[in-house]
Amino acid sequence: MSYFVTGATGFIGRYLVTNLLKRSGTVYVLVRKDSQKKFDAIAKKAGWDLKRVSVVYGDMTKAKCGLTPTQVRTLSGKVKHFFHLAAIYDLAASAEAQRAANIDGTQHALDLAATIKAGVFHHTSSIAAAGLYPGIFREDMFDEAEGLDDPYLRTKHDSEGLVRNEKRIKWRIYRPGMVVGHSQTGEIDKIDGPYYFFTLIKKLREILPAWMPVLGIEGGRINIVPVDYVADAMDHIAHKPKLDSHTFHLTDPEPLRVGEVLNTFCRAGHAPEMTMRIDARMFAFVPSGIRGAVGNLPPVKRFIGMLLRDFKIPKEVLKFITYPTRFDSREAERALKGSGIAVPKLEGYAWRLWDYWERHLDPDLFIDRTLKGKVRNKVVVITGGSSGIGLSTAQRVAEAGAITVIVARGEEELFKARDEMKKAGGKVFAYTADLADMADCDRLVKLVLEEHGHVDILINNAGRSIRRSIEASYDRFHDFERTMQLNYFGSIRLIMGFMPTMTHRRKGHIINISSIGVLASSPRFSAYVASKAALDAFSRCAQGELSGKGISFTTINMPLVKTPMIAPTKMYDSVPTLSPEEAADLLVKAIIEKPSRIATRLGIFSALVNAVAPKAYEVIMSTAFELFPDSAAAKGDRKALKESAPSQEQIAFASLMRGVHW
Repeated sequence: MSYFVTGATGFIGRYLVTNLLKRSGTVYVLVRKDSQKKFDAIAKKAGWDLKRVSVVYGDMTKAKCGLTPTQVRTLSGKVKHFFHLAAIYDLAASAEAQRAANIDGTQHALDLAATIKAGVFHHTSSIAAAGLYPGIFREDMFDEAEGLDDPYLRTKHDSEGLVRNEKRIKWRIYRPGMVVGHSQTGEIDKIDGPYYFFTLIKKLREILPAWMPVLGIEGGRINIVPVDYVADAMDHIAHKPKLDSHTFHLTDPEPLRVGEVLNTFCRAGHAPEMTMRIDARMFAFVPSGIRGAVGNLPPVKRFIGMLLRDFKIPKEVLKFITYPTRFDSREAERALKGSGIAVPKLEGYAWRLWDYWERHLDPDLFIDRTLKGKVRNKVVVITGGSSGIGLSTAQRVAEAGAITVIVARGEEELFKARDEMKKAGGKVFAYTADLADMADCDRLVKLVLEEHGHVDILINNAGRSIRRSIEASYDRFHDFERTMQLNYFGSIRLIMGFMPTMTHRRKGHIINISSIGVLASSPRFSAYVASKAALDAFSRCAQGELSGKGISFTTINMPLVKTPMIAPTKMYDSVPTLSPEEAADLLVKAIIEKPSRIATRLGIFSALVNAVAPKAYEVIMSTAFELFPDSAAAKGDRKALKESAPSQEQIAFASLMRGVHW
């Protein structure tokens, strides 16, 4: 007994061939010449006996699958079972491509099977052939299909119609449900069906604890079956007698609703479950015209498009959330009776599907997450680049191959840093500028653009910090002017100067070094925190305007870092701080991932407590204010040679609130 298989290198096909090789006879597989390497890899991995697998070179888009007369004569009268699996199973594929593969390809396969006098033509259709039929679709139903506007649904329906109308040879039709990975190994070859929602589930896991209930969606019942069940069922039914001209639903007799499926995978991925689910069908009462009009509004389309793009969900998938069709599978159940072949419960193998996806198919695995991949030959401007955080960051990006531009006021220290990085092989340029002087900011922008053409990444790191209570500042209004001039106006002047070329090129990244004090509302830092808060607010507003133009903004609410800026406050010598190198790690993360904000958990928690229980938070801040007095320098006591050592109480409090400025 011999077999002929189209789509043998496809996902279902490779498992079917493995099953057929457990029987006697030769298995002829149709392979395009340019797919030989793929076939070899699959055959080796599956352990196929290549003495019994015969490759037939051809092309499904050509008449008789592109076989030559010699090939046809060789196969004539030898093939008992002709399995046709080659097709496009991609909702996002073009209508032309789907028609060529699914309809024309099926006709070519039928013509070839008839020409070589195959015994039975086994057609792998899909539940998609039913379209969006509202109700139970039986195995003997076909013309009753509804909602076939989608190219995928239409081509799967019409290709099955060709087989049903075939008179030259016997046929059997198999309609699998939504095929997922192997129930024992989790293996699958591409992201499809429920896998489209895995990125969303992973993001939920990253931002929320598993015990937290979240809002989700409910909808129709989604019929999911593992590939091994489909291949085993097809193999078994194909070899049973007296079943010609029958159609078999290889489906789950007890399918889960969309919300139940998503929660099953949430449990598998240790993500929070969508406990509160809104049934998407409740919006059916809104007239379709109104739904369409609202959905076509530019802001709505852009917002939905952005979400789908971020979560990597094709928009074509959305129509299946309210999937209305159930499938009767009595014919298949009768044919499989006594075989032991049945659809396993999704709950029992969902973890294998998730594990395989996370290890092999997660799109994040294929993103270049190296600093070199993000900055190589890119122009990176770093203010305050001669020492501290700026210098450590400059050293990292220069080592990674960036065209590194460092800016600072002090010429000697700046040029020394440049020369050392150049000796290490970096492409480093240094420019002196007083960023508190708007004219000097403009001069710097003009000079950098003249010499480098554009800026890819701007890191606003230069800053001025003042630790002084408000009562000690009544006659020091210039403290507020100085911090605002450098921390806010200087940074904005550079952003506005470099932004025109960024928007013209439709790419650019602004990284602003802010402070944990903005989130924690640290006492004694009103001048400093206010200037950084202004920069935060600007960035949030700018994101809404410029994200659509390819410009990213990242705010880093930096905790306390041991730099020359905090040196005047001797108490900081005894409290936990980050090193400049650790701070540079946060900047590297910002460059690679481009998040909107990077902050410590303590900073986020402080902002949350302040928002939820402001009075309680006020008590905490007041306690801290009383616990940590003004420094001698803040009091204007120039004669004080050194401050008293911090108390154990101060050190304990600072350790508990690690990284917060006190």
